[in-house]
Amino acid sequence: MAADVAGTAHAGQVDKVGANYIEHPARVAEILRQLFPEASDAAVAVAWLHDVVEDTEVSFRDLHVWGFSLEIVNGVDAMTKRNGETAEDYFSRVRANPLARMVKAADLQDNTDPVRVARLDPATADRLRDKYAEASMLLALE
Repeated sequence: MAADVAGTAHAGQVDKVGANYIEHPARVAEILRQLFPEASDAAVAVAWLHDVVEDTEVSFRDLHVWGFSLEIVNGVDAMTKRNGETAEDYFSRVRANPLARMVKAADLQDNTDPVRVARLDPATADRLRDKYAEASMLLALE
């Protein structure tokens, strides 16, 4: 169900290299399974849904109405950046939610994949390398 919701929500969106955006959550879900074989179905659902509230018209209320558990909605909430929020505050929230922490690790791995980064223009690639290096450090903080 999460894959279907994500597919519908991200329909027509493309990433920074022009690929269908839904490929990103699909890869994150697969990376999550590889990094954390013990990951629950709820964690996989969060992987599929991790960008829907931030990047589409889907709301947390919609996720509740569609029957997603509080655990899943809380995981998506922990992954959703707020306007004006510092990176430190964002990663503090991610680290506090076990599902979000696993999904964010998978998300960062996908976002830093050298094959994908090589397809970006050099300035964007450099900016994202710096951004994701900081993100990896902040995710690992205890």
